[in-house]
Amino acid sequence: MKNKELDESTAKEEHMVKGGLVLEGGGMRGLYTAGVLDYFLEQGLFFSDCYGVSAGACHLCSYLSKQKGRAYRVCVDYLKDKNYCSLRSLITTGDLFGVKMCYDRIPNELDLYDYDTFSTYSGRAYAVVTNILTGKAEYKPLREMHRDIIAVRASASLPLVSNNVYIDNIPYLDGGIADSIPIIRSLRDGNKKNVVIMTKEVGYRRKPTSNMQAIRLRYRKYPNLVRDMAKRHIAYNRTLDFIEEHEKKGHIFVIRPKVNPNVGRLEKNEKKLKALYETGYEDAKESFEDLKKYLKLV
Repeated sequence: MKNKELDESTAKEEHMVKGGLVLEGGGMRGLYTAGVLDYFLEQGLFFSDCYGVSAGACHLCSYLSKQKGRAYRVCVDYLKDKNYCSLRSLITTGDLFGVKMCYDRIPNELDLYDYDTFSTYSGRAYAVVTNILTGKAEYKPLREMHRDIIAVRASASLPLVSNNVYIDNIPYLDGGIADSIPIIRSLRDGNKKNVVIMTKEVGYRRKPTSNMQAIRLRYRKYPNLVRDMAKRHIAYNRTLDFIEEHEKKGHIFVIRPKVNPNVGRLEKNEKKLKALYETGYEDAKESFEDLKKYLKLV
């Protein structure tokens, strides 16, 4: 089941950069991010502050545990398992992605997570979640993954197809609702160097949410969440404008697909997913010399 080729490591001397690594979500489109991060692992490149949203938070975990290839395997090895992601799981449990499978059996039985290596990471890592009472983003620290995996689960819990995730009796959902690309948070944390990994192609702009009627009905008890969902496209596109402006000025380094990868959020075509992963890896490799110059590693 494990892809040994992806596990082969040629990691170089490690560099901990004082700066922010910002990982956008995007469901299965996050395989692009997984490819980028695996190339970073090979090069021994790490960051003092990491911010993961939804799928980005999931892939951040395998990156910080230094398990090259694991994020890829977790996404593709269980595509045919109804306990992983299926309509049956949604109907029987309320979660499209099976909670027991994704957050217990896989990391603790099927594709073991290296909790010990993660614990040696000396920087700060965050999973971005949306507080559905306030509609605002919160940034949950990831320090001890046996305990903090619930924050990753909350960050990746898509609205309408996931149960609310409670942390300290407060309900949370997908971090992408409130802060899809947390570059502003990284800047506020004092990071002058920021690398942003995006899963949407150059030129992409978000359109208004098409299923607002269902959202209003499902979350009628949470008016702040409904309000922010209705305005999500506005906030997202403003963030894109900010990123593109500062990327042109050389203040932010962005890695993202050059063209639409034609991969859905819930994609199950393994060939498409493998190609997307490889695109992320190759894009990271192609841009790495420029990235080193930006980070002043040369």
